[in-house]
Amino acid sequence: MQLTLDGIRKRVGAEIWLHDATLSLEPGAVTVLLGATQAGKTSLMRIMAGLDPPTRGRVHVDGVDVTGVPVRERNVSMVYQQFINYPSMTVAQNIASPMRLRGERDIGARVKALAAKLHIEAFLDRLPAELSGGQQQRVALARALAKGAPLMLLDEPLVNLDYKLREELREELTALFAAGDTTVVYATTEPGEALLLGGHTAVLDAGELLQVGPTAEVFHRPASLRVARAFSDPPMNLIAGSATAHGVQLRGGPLLPLTLPAADGGPVTLGARAAALHVTPRDGDVALPGRVELAEISGSDTYVHVETAVGELVAQLTGVRRFELGDAVTLYLHPTQAYVFDGAGALRVAPPRIGQGR
Repeated sequence: MQLTLDGIRKRVGAEIWLHDATLSLEPGAVTVLLGATQAGKTSLMRIMAGLDPPTRGRVHVDGVDVTGVPVRERNVSMVYQQFINYPSMTVAQNIASPMRLRGERDIGARVKALAAKLHIEAFLDRLPAELSGGQQQRVALARALAKGAPLMLLDEPLVNLDYKLREELREELTALFAAGDTTVVYATTEPGEALLLGGHTAVLDAGELLQVGPTAEVFHRPASLRVARAFSDPPMNLIAGSATAHGVQLRGGPLLPLTLPAADGGPVTLGARAAALHVTPRDGDVALPGRVELAEISGSDTYVHVETAVGELVAQLTGVRRFELGDAVTLYLHPTQAYVFDGAGALRVAPPRIGQGR
């Protein structure tokens, strides 16, 4: 399905929930809607589905204007955060329900195949209430897949699951989407989830569609500070500075040697992802000495918060590291790992892509 949104605006009372969003989905691919809570992701998906009409703008499916066509007249499947299943039906009956509506044959075999893909074949005779939350969400996903709709909308479907279940289902969904049979729109607040799913990513903030493109490209080249903030977890370190003929002079700190498109002495913001900061010096690094404010271990990484002359910085270090509060520590950043944004927040310099530099 080729779905195109042209200048979509959504106003509710005096508030504008969506600001003139224009978006064309890649047929048979995954498009991730990435943004914080209330960024506009659900509002956009409801308009895509036909659940809500836009205040302004048009919706086209395969070149046909379907603006205002209700959801019951569209071939769309949706999965929400909540586990929405028919409580009086077994798992098998839930999965089979959209196939029965279409009068399909060999329903039993297809139900078993879908259940096997989502690892719920052992629960086909159970009622949803007898399942865990993760199992119930797998049933909802299987039923959505069973519909065979050319457009599938997934509104933060894993947010209510525990960490382990989210990781398992993400991997399974990535494999299912790779078949390319369905155009998928997947809403999430998590940058890591967007990177894992790949495809294309549309970044939203406060109802504005900020940037759309291949996921890796949007991640490596955020068009603005707002995109960089939305597509960084933990948040990108931001340091005030000024543009000079020799690079970026950090406010209260060292000079970061860089070649800038314009060196007018004007204000800039230097951005550094947490993973770009390290505690072992390498050739060409700039030193940022400070003291440990907080150290926390998450999975196999250690996040250390360091108060420096340029402000508090967060470094993501591989492995389990031990730091005491108040310890003197020096963080190091290589200039080729820095982003530079101009005074208006637009991207001026981006690091080279992986494989193109340090």
